[in-house]
Amino acid sequence: MSRPAPPALMILGTGSNVGKSLIVAGLCRLFADRGLKVRPFKPQNMSNNAAATAQGEIGRAQALQARAARITPHPDMNPVLLKPEGEQGSQVILQGRVAGRLGSRDFGRRGDWLPAVLESFERLGRDADLVLVEGAGSPAETNLRARDIANLGFACAAGVPAVLIGDIDRGGVIASLVGTHAVLDAEDRAMIRGFAVNRFRGAVELFRPGVETISAATGWPCLGIVPWFPGASRLPAEDGLDMRCERKPGARLKIAVPVLPGIANFDDLDPLKLEPDVDLVLAESGKALPGDADLVILPGSKTTLRSLAALRHEGWDIDILAHRRRGGHVLGLCGGYQMLGRAVRDPLGLEGPPGEAEGLGLLDVETVLDRDKTVREVEVGHPASASRGRAYEIHLGRTEGPDTERAPFTVGGRPEGAASRDGRVAGSYLHGVLASDAIRAAWLRRLNGREGSGARYEESVEETLDALAAHLAEHLDIDALLALAQIRSSP
Repeated sequence: MSRPAPPALMILGTGSNVGKSLIVAGLCRLFADRGLKVRPFKPQNMSNNAAATAQGEIGRAQALQARAARITPHPDMNPVLLKPEGEQGSQVILQGRVAGRLGSRDFGRRGDWLPAVLESFERLGRDADLVLVEGAGSPAETNLRARDIANLGFACAAGVPAVLIGDIDRGGVIASLVGTHAVLDAEDRAMIRGFAVNRFRGAVELFRPGVETISAATGWPCLGIVPWFPGASRLPAEDGLDMRCERKPGARLKIAVPVLPGIANFDDLDPLKLEPDVDLVLAESGKALPGDADLVILPGSKTTLRSLAALRHEGWDIDILAHRRRGGHVLGLCGGYQMLGRAVRDPLGLEGPPGEAEGLGLLDVETVLDRDKTVREVEVGHPASASRGRAYEIHLGRTEGPDTERAPFTVGGRPEGAASRDGRVAGSYLHGVLASDAIRAAWLRRLNGREGSGARYEESVEETLDALAAHLAEHLDIDALLALAQIRSSP
């Protein structure tokens, strides 16, 4: 006899960046700590913030949710990942592997992936007590509904009930919740069984009339009003909209980061945010890089040639070269590493139109993009400090040249990355390497000659997930959510 489908619940949002990812992560930790085998699932994600698993790549948010559920991430948790390559299209990752490109006019094709999505969902649920599904964007985009696999199209196909989340901090939460109800057809409306309000500030009783208005207009019960969770900034963000840093005027070190189009795996910066003596400055378009920075980091990019052109358009190449002449340090990660070399070549047009461009020339290396994509988790050595850590690689291309002889890291006993003769410029394909407390402390010590703060990044993430779970337990009707998950309908 086949095992019945496990309980499942979908968390939808009235729009992007309303807190769906963190709510799912918090619920994963909460239910896992209650002894349930929880599995996170997002049918379709659009993000350049990806994570490597042993079987391929998935969205960083699903990797965090897997961590919250205390399990190993797997591509079945995010079977469709779209990685934007500019405004005209995206690279398609299907069940962990590259499956081609999707042009902006081809988005109707997304419905073709529903069988693969349902296959992953069914496989994921075989050993689960509960599957928590995260929607994407808003279910109210009726122009996309016919081929939808990310929101109610999936919920109807899989028979999964849903809860709709609204973000009161951005304003208009009553209209967004009621408006979503108004534009949905009867079948889709029936899949939503309740709503919750996220990121509330102030006295909850003042919003009681608002709750009554929403419930009267929709017929949905309110399952909670969740106050603002300050610890959200300590967890990896899903996309660039979530990038934020608190300035630290009294910090001993200033690190500047140009925010380039196509920025990828920007959670590499998260461990630096926790360092009390590091002022992390994100330079947006139109802003110069600060002249008093100790270190400039060029982060990863999904489209290196496009990012390199934007770097020059903003004049940041001039800022970086001036910073280097002043004796400053530069670190390039993945695409940023490629930009630091003499040239970047994409003869096959793997990240856009075929082409090539001169790099910044700060490292004596050159990069050629090829079809073989490296996706792997690795053990990392940092010879300069005799410390070790874990990291991951997600990249196209081979980078070669004399400066690779001074690689700052080792992987599997082999050199990884490159460094200038004086060691002030370095590049690496490794993502997440700064999450290692020992490696990060050694890197910062080289910049200012001081011992580090002792900040423990991984412990901080675990503590924050625990705090998030407690926060949701206090402000959501957890028993009602679990009861809803038990009433899956037949698709």
